[in-house]
Amino acid sequence: MQRPRVTPYPTERSRAPAPKRARLGAKGMPATTVTQTNRDELILVDRHNRSVGRADKRTVHAEGLLHRAFSIFLVDPNGLLLLQRRDLAKYHSGGLWANSCCGHPAPGERTVTAARRRLGEELGATAPLTLGFVTRYHIAFPNGLQENEIVHVYFGAMPAAIRPNRAEVMDVSLRALSDLEKETNDHPDRYSFWLRHYLTHHRGSVASGLNRTVRLARKR
Repeated sequence: MQRPRVTPYPTERSRAPAPKRARLGAKGMPATTVTQTNRDELILVDRHNRSVGRADKRTVHAEGLLHRAFSIFLVDPNGLLLLQRRDLAKYHSGGLWANSCCGHPAPGERTVTAARRRLGEELGATAPLTLGFVTRYHIAFPNGLQENEIVHVYFGAMPAAIRPNRAEVMDVSLRALSDLEKETNDHPDRYSFWLRHYLTHHRGSVASGLNRTVRLARKR
């Protein structure tokens, strides 16, 4: 197991307050600002990934409502995938290894914008992201919660250093795709359902996204 370069995540006290600026979207209209209120709401979708409403995160996962999500694979220059071990306090799958980052866009927020936002919140990282594939899965967890998602899976080059947020992430590591496949087969109980879903049903797309990310990074 290889470890990426990690720097300490800034505490609330050490973070300088950001200046307040108006965010403008298309044609100068105000863009959607993600607040804690709408961040706790998810986008409900139909089976074609068309928005049909919104609901709070607790209700969505308690009732297994179909919603929009994203997932990210960061790839280092040697083609290794960055994994994170989820914090034990997560509402499900705590302590399990997953891909680099995942989450949900807020109502009115573009999916790729939410993915970039969450990358900073969980890993203190920024990276250009490219959509690799879209998938759907539905799983019921032992604690009664469910994930029923249409997921946009992105790939990006891992930055030279990351700053995992210890309120979100217990640990990080780098794995070769072949090693990860073997480990998820030998010890599935150590890995999140969605990571195993990607490797089982979209192995070719994961490999293609990985290789494309390495090629693009080398051209920069």
